[in-house]
Amino acid sequence: MAPLIRIGGGNVNLFVFVQWIVYGLIGLLVALWILGFRVIRNDRVAIVEKWWSPRGSLKDAIIAVGGEAGYQPDVLRGGIHFRTPLMYRLHVMPLVTITQGKIGYVFARDGVPLPPGQTLGKVIPGNSFENVKAFIEAGGQRGPQRQILREGTYAFNLAQFIVITETQIYYLPMGTSAQEQATIQMMAQHLSAVDGFNPIVIKGADDKTGIVTVNDGPSLPMGDIIAPNVGDKQDDPNYHNNFQDPEAFLAGGGFRGRQYQVLTEGTYFVNRLFATVELINKIIVPVGYTGVVVSYYGPKGVDTSGEEYRHGELVAMGNRGVWSEALMPGKYAFNTYAGSISMVPTTNIILKWIAGQSGEHNYDENLAEVNLITKDAFEPLLPLSVVIHIDYKKAPLVIQRFGDIKMLVNQTLDPMVSAYFKNIGQTMTIIELLQKRADIQERSSLEMKTKFEHYNLELEEVLIGTPHSQAGDDKIEQILMQLRDRQVAMEKLETYEKQRIAADKERELKEATATAEQQTMLTQSEINIKIQENSGRAELQRATQDAERVKTLAAADAERVKLLAAGDAQKVKVMGEADATKIKLIGEADATRIKLTAEADAEKEAKVGIGKAMAIEEQVRAYGGPQLQLIQDVMGKLASAIETAKIPIVPSTYVQMGEGGEGEGSSANAFSLLMTLLATEKLAATGAPAPTDSEQAEAVRAVKAALREQMTSPVQPVSAKPAPTAVPPAKSEPKPPKS
Repeated sequence: MAPLIRIGGGNVNLFVFVQWIVYGLIGLLVALWILGFRVIRNDRVAIVEKWWSPRGSLKDAIIAVGGEAGYQPDVLRGGIHFRTPLMYRLHVMPLVTITQGKIGYVFARDGVPLPPGQTLGKVIPGNSFENVKAFIEAGGQRGPQRQILREGTYAFNLAQFIVITETQIYYLPMGTSAQEQATIQMMAQHLSAVDGFNPIVIKGADDKTGIVTVNDGPSLPMGDIIAPNVGDKQDDPNYHNNFQDPEAFLAGGGFRGRQYQVLTEGTYFVNRLFATVELINKIIVPVGYTGVVVSYYGPKGVDTSGEEYRHGELVAMGNRGVWSEALMPGKYAFNTYAGSISMVPTTNIILKWIAGQSGEHNYDENLAEVNLITKDAFEPLLPLSVVIHIDYKKAPLVIQRFGDIKMLVNQTLDPMVSAYFKNIGQTMTIIELLQKRADIQERSSLEMKTKFEHYNLELEEVLIGTPHSQAGDDKIEQILMQLRDRQVAMEKLETYEKQRIAADKERELKEATATAEQQTMLTQSEINIKIQENSGRAELQRATQDAERVKTLAAADAERVKLLAAGDAQKVKVMGEADATKIKLIGEADATRIKLTAEADAEKEAKVGIGKAMAIEEQVRAYGGPQLQLIQDVMGKLASAIETAKIPIVPSTYVQMGEGGEGEGSSANAFSLLMTLLATEKLAATGAPAPTDSEQAEAVRAVKAALREQMTSPVQPVSAKPAPTAVPPAKSEPKPPKS
């Protein structure tokens, strides 16, 4: 028996009760299913697919915006919804999430088909793809869209839109169409290849420029290769903010293709399906260069080169052609697809006509030595270097005329310079070419300057090397060896001459050194002399000052003495007159006494002398002549000397050497010598009376006569005032000669 349970006022069978509950639940579930009860999570959306509709089915659309059967435009967000499965099918899909700094791309399955020539669907204003009905009713186009998705989470109807992100593709699969899946995968791969899920970031340190190529819009007119700038000013109503707003770009008249406008440093969220960006290096015009722009873009400009210039046209900046103004050193965000820049050195360019060598700019890598033929049939190779300069203002003319500097060197300068030096070589011998190198160098610098100016170049200098032989030819070397030997000989001569001069200079140096060594003493002596001179001047000055002082004092003393003496003078005068009278009388008396005494003494001496003379004369007369008197005196003095010195008359030893005349030897005896001398005639000769002065003899005889007369006359008494005597005449008598 089944158990019972009490419900309300009666008992109910438990099995029946459970059965009714089950039936009730089943009924409820059936009712809910019929009603379409669904719970949608908040991180999901439900895409509603309508099985049938009284309005019928869709013909060529995917989204049933008019209530037809098919995918409905609205999605169900998180919560409880009732959609009967008898009419609807719900497809629960995740929300679309775009991570920070990434870009999402949208592909519309339904909408207006894209017209021919249009690549991407237009942007519907005020719609971010979440209102499918508004998108379709506003004329939204199917296919890839111009509008991109930025960071955020979106509740999209994935039956209408396919969203491609870097990590996932959001879409509602429809059937098993392999073509659709392949198309979606191909689009994702393309976007990954062009880094389309990341914004364009140009860093300042990279020195990059972004070249933009637009893939949508009208094509360029015939003849144009670069699309012009449009909407690049912020005040322009069609300002597209560096291609980040495709609709504004196209509304402003933008064309597809490479754009003249470039992207510089910054971050740009550009739809890579709309435009791709190629990063190229900025153009750097270094110091020492100028950049000549050849523009492929712009209108035809007015020629600014002048009527005389017939090698092309120069146009203003922004026009097509060679710009008349070159770029100065700096960095430029230049679109290299819209033009080219030729770097022209503004520093000196060295071109070397030497095989295997080139200058810093490598414009001369194809140049070699100039092959000459001299007047005497030698064929030397002439190495040379040419220094040129290009004025930065004339650089556009050079590029317009030659295309680039290397072409200028190879096609113009090389033939011109080679021909010039070949002409010079034909007029000179090899010796002249070697010896006149400096003259040729100076001459070529002057004559070629005009030729270079014709090509808008400035010739700075021509440097000529030493001509040398070609490979396997040593004739020039032989000539050079002869010249070297000749020069060595000349240098030796010069060296010897210099050595001689050096020896002379060395001698002068030694003399100067010796002088310099004594210079201290000389200098010191000169200093001492100057010191003595200065001291003398100082003493002279002091003496002068002392003299002036003494003179002044003396003048004062003299005046004082004069005044004193004036008083004493009168006194002295009176006393002097008295003393003078006294002295005069005394002097007269003394003078008389001295005179008488002197006269008496003189008379005495005169008489004594004359007496002696007379006695000697009488004595000589008594000896028989002066010779005998002389012999007596000599013998007397000799005897006295022998006695005093005690010299023997006869020597104790007598030595006779040699033989004399008549058997007699030479005698060294003093006595015998004396005796011999006395016996010779010489002694007799010496005794001859000397000649006497007749006037003197007469005077002596007169004096003698006077003395004899006085001696014989009687003596007279002396008076008080003696009379003058004849004594004074005796003073003039000459003294008798000594015997």
